[in-house]
Amino acid sequence: MADVKSTVNPLFLRENELRQGIELLFFAYRDFTGEPDRILARYKFGRAHHRIIYFVGRDPGMSVSELLAILRITKQSLSRVLSQLISEGFVEQRRGETDRRQRLLYLTAKGEGLERELSERQRARMAGAYRAAGAEAVEGFRTVLLGLIDPEDRARFDPEGSGRPRRP
Repeated sequence: MADVKSTVNPLFLRENELRQGIELLFFAYRDFTGEPDRILARYKFGRAHHRIIYFVGRDPGMSVSELLAILRITKQSLSRVLSQLISEGFVEQRRGETDRRQRLLYLTAKGEGLERELSERQRARMAGAYRAAGAEAVEGFRTVLLGLIDPEDRARFDPEGSGRPRRP
């Protein structure tokens, strides 16, 4: 691994450095989502479907309200995509045990299979980048990403980085 400290520009807040960071995020996101997009196209699904499948798979039993808060989309937008995932057998809704008005979301076996197929490629890409960068760079990357997201969403992430989702 190259010594990152010797190649770091101490003037990282200059306009060109900031623009390069924006462009790197763009290309990283494009490539990170490209392969899953091709898989989703087989089902005539889009990124909204992917997000729902990912978050429901990550936190089975989450409520529709919790999913709305994460995705920050309208109920109408969520309803359209979620209804399709339910009708095609990828997601199921159950009533809450204590509050029967709650609609709790779970992936079906079919949904788990699709989530696994979508995520395994992204995990492999992430693992390769993490291995190449090294632990110190990964921690710095995590710090930068946490700095980019809104403060109220930072509570979802365990400071120890265990990867377990937390409900704020």
